[in-house]
Amino acid sequence: MRVDRRLAGFAAALSCLISASALADELRGTGDLGLVVERASGRINIIETTNPSVLHTVEGLGDLSHASAVFSPDGRYAYLFGRDGGLSKVDMLTGRLVERVMQAGNAIGGAISQDGTLIAVSNYDPGGVRVFDAETLAPVADIPAIYGDGAGRSKVVGLVDAPDQRFVFSLYDAGEIWVADFADPGDPQITRFADIGRQPYDGLITPDGRHYLAGLFGEDGIALLDLWDLDAGVRRILDGYGHGEDPLPVYKMPHLEGWASAGDVLFLPAVGRHEVLVVDRANWREVGRIAVRGQPVFAVARPDGRQVWVNFAHPDNDSVQIIDVPSREIIHTVEPGEAALHMEFTPRGGQVWISARDSNVVRVYDTRTFEPVATLPMETPSGIFLTARAHRIGL
Repeated sequence: MRVDRRLAGFAAALSCLISASALADELRGTGDLGLVVERASGRINIIETTNPSVLHTVEGLGDLSHASAVFSPDGRYAYLFGRDGGLSKVDMLTGRLVERVMQAGNAIGGAISQDGTLIAVSNYDPGGVRVFDAETLAPVADIPAIYGDGAGRSKVVGLVDAPDQRFVFSLYDAGEIWVADFADPGDPQITRFADIGRQPYDGLITPDGRHYLAGLFGEDGIALLDLWDLDAGVRRILDGYGHGEDPLPVYKMPHLEGWASAGDVLFLPAVGRHEVLVVDRANWREVGRIAVRGQPVFAVARPDGRQVWVNFAHPDNDSVQIIDVPSREIIHTVEPGEAALHMEFTPRGGQVWISARDSNVVRVYDTRTFEPVATLPMETPSGIFLTARAHRIGL
């Protein structure tokens, strides 16, 4: 009897070990996950970067023609902002749509708060910012972008998260920057900066979370706000960087969130010019220009800052040029396919994922050899977002 009990105990322990081992094999972290937007089909593909492949496809996400995404602090949940005003919460591990709300008529991106509890969405129609509970997507606050004498309501662009539970955004029609402090979600405090320049079309925050920059479409120049010193107000930098030249037609606006920070300098796509501007972050002055083959849309730095990859608007959007940061020279060109408009580096920079929308593929390149290492067929792929963004300010 004693031997039988020992054997039974041993069998039970062995069974537990086997079950635990099987469970461990099924579990996974979120560190190598990401998503690719299929802009024409209303769905996303959840991908892994360790062995480049598609794990899940999530349908029913509405108009994704200008969609972007942010992630919860643990990387498990993605929050997608659709052009139709839809806000969707997706479980990255199970590939399941958790919740979806229609919060506006026309939206243009969003952000997640520093503590991960709030999701903010910037809207064209109606103009303003709406804020939601990250767990339930229940509404928390509505900030209409009313300006002037109160009769105007502006489209909102360039919404980013900032340290200390703040969101920062620009008012396209009003020429203003607003800082919304959500330390008390029930009573957000708004600080407004007017007369920053004509038609701010997008914005970014530097990787350290200190400086917010709004690009101006209505004039040459950039509006700069030091979030450590709001009393100093908005400063204009790079005024007249195209002075004396006739700008080219703009086929696609550069995206400021694609501006590259590499060491002590920023690489910025020039509006309406075949140039990338080099700006010294110490004094915010232009210190150089790099001629490129077309109108740059994104200039994205490899995580170590050694390279900057630049893509272009039509008719040059089938290629990507690579700038070597120390020499500031173009060292290579790759051709991912037609409408190669979105790029995303893996966290340590060994690979870059590039979507070629009109060729219906995503190509993955080795950033040392510049050779393609994987090709994933997808329908009209556009934005690529990896969960590493969960740990970066402004992304």
